[in-house]
Amino acid sequence: MNLGTVIKDIRKQRGETQTEFADSCGITQTYLSQIENNAKEPNLSTLKEISKNLDLPLPILFYLSLNEDDISPEKRKAFEIINPSVKSLINEFFRVEK
Repeated sequence: MNLGTVIKDIRKQRGETQTEFADSCGITQTYLSQIENNAKEPNLSTLKEISKNLDLPLPILFYLSLNEDDISPEKRKAFEIINPSVKSLINEFFRVEK
């Protein structure tokens, strides 16, 4: 799961600096940097605040963070087939380029 990179990419896409976004989430810029670099795993309440400030439901944020290693081997082929369509729908509804 690559949650930090997804948060960083969406934040940048929306034109916010780390400091601005961290302030809106009620966390420090240093902590946000650690989250975005996958050095720290935020707790659920922090993740909820981040997803709220990204205007993105938390399950969508988790979905965008999935990588191949997160999917069991017997389900990877199905994931590869549906993933482009799901990401396209997410982008259409939430304007997320991921």
